[in-house]
Amino acid sequence: ISAENREQISYEVRQLFEQIVALSNTRYEDKTIFSGHKTEGEAYCQTLSMTSNGNGTIPDFVVNGDSESTILVQFTQGGTLAAGMTYRWSDDGGDTWQNGSVVDPGAPSRFQLNLGGVQLDLARGSTVVANSATDYNDAEGTWMWIRPSAEYLGDDSDSVEVDPMQNSDVLGQAAGTWTDNVIVRIDEATTLADSAISFSYSLDGGSNWIQSNVSGMDAAASSATFVVPGGILTLVSNGGNTLTSGEQFVIRPRTAAINVQISETETVTINGVGKEIFGGLYQDPDASNATAVLVDNSIERNLFETVGKLVGFLETNNQQGCQEALDNLRQASQPVLNYAARVGGRENRLAVSQQVLEGRVLDNTEQMSKVEDVDLSALMTRMAQQELAYQAVLKSSSMIMQLSLVSLI
Repeated sequence: ISAENREQISYEVRQLFEQIVALSNTRYEDKTIFSGHKTEGEAYCQTLSMTSNGNGTIPDFVVNGDSESTILVQFTQGGTLAAGMTYRWSDDGGDTWQNGSVVDPGAPSRFQLNLGGVQLDLARGSTVVANSATDYNDAEGTWMWIRPSAEYLGDDSDSVEVDPMQNSDVLGQAAGTWTDNVIVRIDEATTLADSAISFSYSLDGGSNWIQSNVSGMDAAASSATFVVPGGILTLVSNGGNTLTSGEQFVIRPRTAAINVQISETETVTINGVGKEIFGGLYQDPDASNATAVLVDNSIERNLFETVGKLVGFLETNNQQGCQEALDNLRQASQPVLNYAARVGGRENRLAVSQQVLEGRVLDNTEQMSKVEDVDLSALMTRMAQQELAYQAVLKSSSMIMQLSLVSLI
């Protein structure tokens, strides 16, 4: 197909991209189903990201602003990025170009490239390769595509945080699997150098404590380990190693699943974590900027990034890039299909549970009927028999009461 055909296809693919964003924000009973616990807000918002052809080294970048078309960037000077280095950019697929120069806002900020309504910030220490050619399919030099993507705004369940309840000389780290907070309390004043630190832990927010526990110690690492249900808490020095009596550390797992109980022993998850299904960009609470999500440990399975790249390559007539994006699209569809299969499995579980519960209702109704309900015909017969006996007793009593000694004289 021709460049004009690819441009025409790009219009439809961009619309499909926006439709995927809308579908990822699907709501049920006015609650978003793909954003973890954050059901009131949107799971995704449309944003911009950057793809490079791999020439040079870009350890970190941030894109700000908005553009209705892909922006193509080419460096006309190479080397370690510095203020004043020249580049040129195009927002019409490379038909026309505008010149610019790198701006240094001062450390520790990133270097800035102004691209009309978009600002691209590149990390200090980045290196780029110059190319004076105007052929935007050329593999030489550093090329960048500022193209659409989507950022995940919901919860994740990928890590665990440890927060001290007060200022502390030590730092906590946790490894394991938890669904609720766990509080660890130091029972006696000590230091990390102590080989046996007495501690207690609580699984219900401090209402009840499991006491008489003893920590382990790694003398070489100057750390202490505390085994609790679900995993291990490790305390290391944070400028000191003193532990006071009563000092507490809270293990806080990041959770995203919403579970409902369907029987005495079973629960089922009724929501999803969008970034594990659709990918996109995500800013970890501990990070300074959003990065592309690895779905199933693969960037190729990131649906939003794959379709966003396809839009960028179509709008700039990059044939090789289009082919790579199409190949990745087949992989990116697998997490969506896998999640659909999991939803089908949950639906089957709910159907079976519903049948079990309906069976229990029938059993309970039958048992109650045996206790409470009566056979009306049998009851009427018994009542007639009892009434006949009653009348006979009354008649006999009446006749007996009429007898007296006078009647015998």
